[in-house]
Amino acid sequence: MPPDNEAIAEQVFASLADPSRRAILAALASGGPATATDLATRLPITRQAIAKHLALLAEAGLVTAEPGERRRVRYRLRSAPMQVAQQFLAALARDWDGPLGALKDQLDRDAGGPATTLLPETPAQHG
Repeated sequence: MPPDNEAIAEQVFASLADPSRRAILAALASGGPATATDLATRLPITRQAIAKHLALLAEAGLVTAEPGERRRVRYRLRSAPMQVAQQFLAALARDWDGPLGALKDQLDRDAGGPATTLLPETPAQHG
């Protein structure tokens, strides 16, 4: 993954680590663009806290601020950074899926063959 994309993915994951920011993103995804005041009416978070979280989400590129009427700023989701993070996860899964699949195949082959592990004899077996 190119360094720029790695930095983008890192910012996305850091943003998603906070439950309040995840709630804000979910609210924007389900309800469309909204102001911090609109979000405060839908979420159990103060308007001031939402404004701080929106600033961090904007810095990560996950939302964009659009000027609205009467100096109100509406925030809209941006999918591009999320897609970069998804590509990072997909690449990570590919890196794990190959070796894990090979391990599973080997274990399946071993399980189908003759048992090679010997159990220690107990005194009762010599009776």
